[in-house]
Amino acid sequence: MLPIRYVEPVFRPPSEADSLILPVTDGCSWNKCTFCEMYTAPQKQFRAREQDEVLESIRLTGQRYGDQIRRVFLADGDALVLPTRRLLAILEAIRTHMPAVRRISSYCLPRNLSKKSQLEMNQLAAAGLTMVYVGAESGDDEVLAAVNKGESFETTCAALDKLGEAGITRSVMILNGLGGQCWTHQHAENSARLANATQPEFLATLVVSFPKGEARFRQGFPGWEPLDQHQLFVEMEQFLQALDLRRTVFRSDHASNWLVLKGTLGAEKERLLTQVRQAIMQPEAAGLRPNWARGL
Repeated sequence: MLPIRYVEPVFRPPSEADSLILPVTDGCSWNKCTFCEMYTAPQKQFRAREQDEVLESIRLTGQRYGDQIRRVFLADGDALVLPTRRLLAILEAIRTHMPAVRRISSYCLPRNLSKKSQLEMNQLAAAGLTMVYVGAESGDDEVLAAVNKGESFETTCAALDKLGEAGITRSVMILNGLGGQCWTHQHAENSARLANATQPEFLATLVVSFPKGEARFRQGFPGWEPLDQHQLFVEMEQFLQALDLRRTVFRSDHASNWLVLKGTLGAEKERLLTQVRQAIMQPEAAGLRPNWARGL
């Protein structure tokens, strides 16, 4: 019998491929974003797991594999929705039963951090919470409202600043193409403005996609028209050009992206812009990922 109970499908960031996935909640407490298909399965209704089950899973996993586990990812969609006292108990149990762990991370919805004080975030950092992934999606309030994100530029900034003040590493994700043709420019500009204001340690872009169809998305965004490949590159150029980052690791290498970009901003900004401009002017020479390999 496995020491951890999983409810499929299970999601985690690409960089957590070697981590122990430890569910402390099931699903997403918001789960209203019209672009997101991750937690729409019937079995993924949001619920917080019983604390006794989580702590027993940690104990049993530690008995079997404790000295082999270096990283733990707290699942599902927004583990930080849990009360701080529960999170502190989970972090303490990981330290006790998995002493080799060096990184503990989770997804995070900005709204959940509005309910936690700076002192609470400092306590979570001191107890071992190392890294948080924030799906900002956009820095533009009109785009965020159209996709029912339930957040704004200001709420996302506040959450990222609170995490940064606590010394927790922040990985921020922006969706290339989310504003469609109508709002592509303001989406790019304001997403860059969000990153500039908060200076996250990591920044990534994915291309918005709908493997299960666009009907749900278009209900709230009826005028939306997708960007073609060329327009996605133009939006990416505008986004990169507007970034003013001191030292942020940038990745645009998710399977949804046609063009793979990797570098540190701002040191490698010009190189990344050169790559994007080549894709705009000469896509056939830009080493693009073929459509069949985009994993959609």
